Amino acid sequence: MANLKTSAKKTKAQSMGMHTEVLTGKTQQKFFNPDEAENFFYWGTHDVDFNKRTELDVKDMDCKMANDKIDRLMSEGYGTIVIKNPQGKHSLGVGILNKLNLIFEGSLGYFGVGSIDGPIVKVNGRVGWSCAENMMAGKVIVEKNAGSCFGAAIRGGDLICKGSVGARTGIDQKGGSIIVGGDAGAFTGFMMQRGRIVVLGDVGINLGDSMYDGTIYVGGKIGSFGSDAVEAPMEKNDIDWLNRKLSVAEIGNNFDVSKMTKVVAGKKLWNYDALEPTEKKGAI
Repeated sequence: MANLKTSAKKTKAQSMGMHTEVLTGKTQQKFFNPDEAENFFYWGTHDVDFNKRTELDVKDMDCKMANDKIDRLMSEGYGTIVIKNPQGKHSLGVGILNKLNLIFEGSLGYFGVGSIDGPIVKVNGRVGWSCAENMMAGKVIVEKNAGSCFGAAIRGGDLICKGSVGARTGIDQKGGSIIVGGDAGAFTGFMMQRGRIVVLGDVGINLGDSMYDGTIYVGGKIGSFGSDAVEAPMEKNDIDWLNRKLSVAEIGNNFDVSKMTKVVAGKKLWNYDALEPTEKKGAI
């Protein structure tokens, strides 16, 4: 029969004091001290100097070679990296979990700068589908237009396009801010869960379709509202936030944000799990 006696040796979690609080009711176990947030970092990150600048020509590199080279330059302390001749390559600048000034002198293809956490990125051109997908933190500025799924599933940070964007912008957005200086396509904010989307121009049909939470602001015409998306009154907090955010983004100078349309979730879909199986089948 197996020996069920508990070992006297403490586990690593116990030695760190993670099992001292009794988890009853609505209490929550404490793992980290928020006052020590500055000590948290990703494995493999580098100390960089923003004043240490270099250029990288990726004309003859594939995305893996280019991304490896960016990581090596950060390991050498370069905090500002200018990418020459990106030529619409896909998946450039992805997975950067480091403070960095990253400048692309040209356009990116699909999935540019995805899954980043921390860098400030400027694209002096256009971007393809799913730019900055799953971004956690940082700032991305696109000087021209963007393809579909702009900012898909982002969690935080600021994603700015000074031109127009395609369909499904902010799909499954979970946080952060997406700011568009031009127009946006159909299904903008589809299945949005949190965060804010700002579109100074027009948007296509099915705006905010099936959005769970979050806020969308539109300065132009709306093709149609999606399922469970409703208009809400603009408040002073909305106007103050928009003015401050547009100023920081250096976009929409002298734009009257008080006339924008505010869109939120009607929250009628929140009770979906309460439906009977036959009703679910019909809804699907």
